[in-house]
Amino acid sequence: MRRAILGGTFDPPHIAHLVVGEAAFRQLDLDVVTYIPAGAPWQKADAEITPARHRWAMTLAATDDIPYFGADDREVLRDGWSYTVDTLREFEGDELTLVLGADAASRLPSWHSAGEVLERARIAVVPRPGTDRAVVDQAVASPLTWLDTPLLDVSGTELRRRAMQGKSLRFLVRDAVWAYVEDNSIYD
Repeated sequence: MRRAILGGTFDPPHIAHLVVGEAAFRQLDLDVVTYIPAGAPWQKADAEITPARHRWAMTLAATDDIPYFGADDREVLRDGWSYTVDTLREFEGDELTLVLGADAASRLPSWHSAGEVLERARIAVVPRPGTDRAVVDQAVASPLTWLDTPLLDVSGTELRRRAMQGKSLRFLVRDAVWAYVEDNSIYD
């Protein structure tokens, strides 16, 4: 199976995540795009994040009814820090592409077992404002693919801030995610 893995905190999963998944599916000739919320993201050890069970539920809601998108809870269920390499090991037999924002890709050399990550998956990169393409190309000492996506200036940080100010997230997230956030007072 040709699978893209799109991981992150998904706090909350928003339209830019879906646009990236769509671009990866169409441009990389994939069978499925798998969204995997990090259970305990080591790179955000000092940050306050929404409990994993809520981020999992929102990810499931965001990807529901899109036949070539899937949500996977293996990192949410795993004890300890979430390392990408551990997840890639569990998809043995699949042809894997790891989809990363340019900012994350530029930090790939600092990741746990970065060399093995590059052995197990090809890398597809999404341009991000403020991250130079040459920096990413140099950091990822492996062939990579740049995805052609619109630059959507939407971030989980901004959406959480908006929600805490009582502003609507509607149309920035799928309706099911918006309803989950509202019904569960996630960012109040």
